[in-house]
Amino acid sequence: MSTLLSGSPLIAPAPFSTGELHSRRALIRAAATAHGADVVLAYGANRAGSAIPWLTTWPVTREALFVLPPDGAGQLLVGFHNHVPDARRTVLGSGLDDEVGPIGDDPAQAALQALRRLGPARRVGLVGPVPARIRDAVGEWASAVVTLDEHYTRLRMVKSDEELRWLEHAAALTDLAAAALLDAAGRGASEREMVAAAEHAYRAEGGTHHICYVTTTSMSAPDRCVPAQWPGERVTRPGSVVVFELSAGWGQDHPAQLLRTAVVGAEPTALYRRLHAVAETVRDEVMGRLRAGVLPAELLASLRHVRAEGLSTVDDLLHGLGGGYLPPVLSGRDLTPRGLHAEPLRAGTTLVVQPNVCTPDFTAGVQTGEMVVVTDTGYRTLHRFPPGLLTLPFDTSRP
Repeated sequence: MSTLLSGSPLIAPAPFSTGELHSRRALIRAAATAHGADVVLAYGANRAGSAIPWLTTWPVTREALFVLPPDGAGQLLVGFHNHVPDARRTVLGSGLDDEVGPIGDDPAQAALQALRRLGPARRVGLVGPVPARIRDAVGEWASAVVTLDEHYTRLRMVKSDEELRWLEHAAALTDLAAAALLDAAGRGASEREMVAAAEHAYRAEGGTHHICYVTTTSMSAPDRCVPAQWPGERVTRPGSVVVFELSAGWGQDHPAQLLRTAVVGAEPTALYRRLHAVAETVRDEVMGRLRAGVLPAELLASLRHVRAEGLSTVDDLLHGLGGGYLPPVLSGRDLTPRGLHAEPLRAGTTLVVQPNVCTPDFTAGVQTGEMVVVTDTGYRTLHRFPPGLLTLPFDTSRP
């Protein structure tokens, strides 16, 4: 499948500029001010909590807490003392002049000490999965505590030009990984071996892991309708179908996403041709409606093609990605979007369109789609992997 992709070697995008990082801080400060806060406190742990890397470039490891005052430098506190040197190099290397130190054994007290350094009690805006102990400690000191998660999410839904360059590179890495996965599938690989091939392809280029879901089943007696989160020992054979959902990233917080279905060593059966034809109809109609100003509810109308064929879905129809699993998240489970999921699309929003069409008994299914960016007049795909239901030769003689 390596012939599916050709062109110049991958060239990594430049690190985020200091101007980009200061712009992000200006945006979150403005959101805090608009909603009654003076100081922003962002939290993350165990590689979760996207506000920390967005504001500081430090990918969260064990635990991290960032205090951003109304003006000037911030203070980043990270878990595990041996992570502090790398955090300091990362942040200072980005052109920021934040203070970086250990969070210590009592993160709640560390948060209070960082806040008290700013003077009298302030109004604090919290971002991220802040533990109750830290939230309570901040509440006892602050004159007011507000939650900024929704406002932060709205900021992350629209990508800057620099972020789009990172996501385009992530898409190229994801395409490379998809080709490697299907190469392995054509040689009789197990699901685990397909995942290993995909991850090696992007890891070797400096990419980061986000997800690699894959399943294989027999087209003549299918029993899987959606990619599996945990790969097993099933191997591909002539007559197998492979369905995958793959996301390689550039940095912790910027993954792309590609979804495809491929048949191995045989022509697609009538059932799989039908399933994929419906999925492509839905995908093409959704993408044809994308543009700034469109209401997400209008995109859900495309699921009528699935219902008209007496078929079903399991996965979401589309979702935002890049800085989290972002709105709008749309599926056949809820046909009335609410809150951020109902707001008109904005130019610069990155979406993954991914119709998953299944038989009513959920024994067979296909998936197709990829990451796109919404424009004023339509959309632009970030990937260049071939579309359609793919057919792989089966050749176990190749290494």
